[in-house]
Parts: sequence; C-alpha cells; structure tokens
Amino acid sequence: MTVKAHVKLGRIAGISIGLHYSWFLIALLIALSLAQHFRAVAPQWSSTVVWMAAVVTGLLFFAALLLHELAHSLLAKAHGLRVRAITLFALGGVSQIESEASDAKSEFWIAIAGPITSVVIGLVVLGTARLAGWLPGTEPVTPVVSVLVWLGYINVMLAVFNMIPGYPLDGGRVLRAAIWWITRNADRSTRLAAQAGQAVAFSLILLGLFRFFVGANYSGLWLAFIGWFLHDASRASYVQVELVAGLRGRRVADMMDRDFPTVEGHLSLQDFVDEYLLRSGRRCFVVLQNDQVAGLITPHEVKTVDRAGWSQTSVQSVMRPLSQLRIVTPDTPAIQALELMSREDINQLPVISDGRLEGVFSRGHVLLFLRTHAELHSS
Repeated sequence: MTVKAHVKLGRIAGISIGLHYSWFLIALLIALSLAQHFRAVAPQWSSTVVWMAAVVTGLLFFAALLLHELAHSLLAKAHGLRVRAITLFALGGVSQIESEASDAKSEFWIAIAGPITSVVIGLVVLGTARLAGWLPGTEPVTPVVSVLVWLGYINVMLAVFNMIPGYPLDGGRVLRAAIWWITRNADRSTRLAAQAGQAVAFSLILLGLFRFFVGANYSGLWLAFIGWFLHDASRASYVQVELVAGLRGRRVADMMDRDFPTVEGHLSLQDFVDEYLLRSGRRCFVVLQNDQVAGLITPHEVKTVDRAGWSQTSVQSVMRPLSQLRIVTPDTPAIQALELMSREDINQLPVISDGRLEGVFSRGHVLLFLRTHAELHSS
C-alpha cells in the first residue's frame, strides 16, 4: 500500500519521513478527544494544563507510530529490501517497502517487528508510570503520569489491533508468512491473507454500524470507517498480487510499444498539441533531432508552460532529454521495470538496446497486456 507524503520531515537511516494531509485532521481530533478526557478525569486542572497534556500526548503518540514503522523498515533493510519512505496518515503509518521479502521467515519477522515495538513502548511507559506512583486500575492524578498511562495503553492497543489477521495489517502479514511457510507459495499466501483481510473488514463494518444504531454514536462509525479502509487496502493488495502473478516471467519486450510516435524537436508546443497530441490520442512522443532520439515529451511537460507561450516554445526546450531518463533493455523483467517507474514516479521508460531505441514501456501498455491476457484465459 502506498500513501503519498505531502509534508516532508526529513530522513532517518536513509528513509524519507513524511506526513499525509490526513494526519493533520486526525492530530486535531486526537488533541480534542484527549483534552475532553483529561478535563473529565481531572476537573481540577486548568485549561492550559489540559491542553498542554493533550498536545504533548498526541505528539508522543505519533512519535511512537513512527518508531513502529521504523521497526518494520529497518528490519526490511537488514534483510536486503529497499525502503523508500515512511508516511504517517490518518489511521497510523505505512512503510513503503519497494520489494517483497524473499522467504516466509523474513516476511514474518518484518511484519512482527512493529507490534513488538509498540508492546515494548507500551510496557516501558506503563512501568515508568508505575514507578512514579500510579496504581493500575486507578486514575492518575498528575499530568505527567496521565500522559504516560494513556501512551502506555494506546501503544498496547495499537499492537493488538495491528495483529488482527487481516492483510495488509501486521497480523495479516504474519498470517501470510505462516501460509507461505506451509504452502511454499507466496502468491497463494497473499491471496488467502487478503481474502481474510476483506472478511475481517466486513466484520468491522457490520459491527461498527450495529454499534452506531444501538447508541454507540461516533465510536461505531469510526469502527466502520476503519473496516472500510481495511477492506479497500485488502482489495488493493489482492489486485497487486494478481498483477505480479500476471507479469512473472515476462520481459519488457513482451509488452513495450514498438510503434512509438515521433515528433520533431523544432516544432512549437502549439503545433505539437494541435497536430499530434489532440489528434492521435497518444500521450507519449519520442522527440527527434537530426533523425536521432533526443528525449520524450508528454502532456506533463506541456503543462509546465503557460498556454500563451506555446506558440513561442519549442518541443525540444521542454522535453525530458534522453540523458536524464531512466532506461531499460528489452530483456529487463517487466516487474523490475514497473518497480523502477513506481520508485521514480514516472509513467514511461525508453527501451534501449545497443544504443538504439527499440520501444517505449508504459503503464498503459502493461494494463492493456494484462487485460488481453485475462480475456484470453477466461474464454
């Protein structure tokens, strides 16, 4: 699952850390609910103390979420996997691990690392509160102990929730690792774990709606929302494994576009849009200069220039030069080429062999290939 970061925070161990815009909404809701909670259990606190405790608790909670995701990411890197980024969003966080574990054992330990980290954090924090005089089963009396107790319980609850056997939750990934170890089939294990995730998601949705109608109010809707999110993620995971299965053993040459359209570099953007882009329906063109391939141009490059300047701007001045493009060969595995496009956030790759352009590999042609392949096998 991929969640795009909208705010970059920095890097840890070479991993980009960012926030999704939905994080700000959930941070506000957590601060409001914590302030309400602290005001209810400690009415003697001033408003300043209540809000300081709520804000500090919220920030520490998201720091704990970051540690949870770092545990996944660092263990994945230790197993030789590439981790691009960690993004915190409304329902927690996601580590963008760009490749799959090579065996069930690695998958198990990468998946379980996050919940173990959350449990350790929770027990350490609760232990600290106990040393500060708090007794389990009683309400803490000081702001510091209140913050510690809330953080301890929520981290343990976070670990328990993540161990629900629904893919792509950590528990679902542990289930996938167990099925993988038994069946020795990674694709089948992902399908079964994703189906389990959808079943768990439907259960959460039904339970949430039931609780809402019997008087649980917004807590029921929140549970249903979590179920909907899990269902969507499980379905995306199922689609992804079918995609990988359909591309396994395929090369770039099997699905690249050999009949790629070309355009001269001296052409103006206005003529390019009117005569090529709008009339052909194609979205990627190879730019030629002196009969040699110079680069690629797509609608994305055109949109970087104000429409009023199209007639005075040449195609070659806004194209992506070939020297700056990621390239693949006809023998490159299709899955590897797709991973490269995902990592670089691009939609097309020039296919070069012996210094010559053989074709263009794009997401559109991959989807067309898979659709045709599915139709042939279903007939």
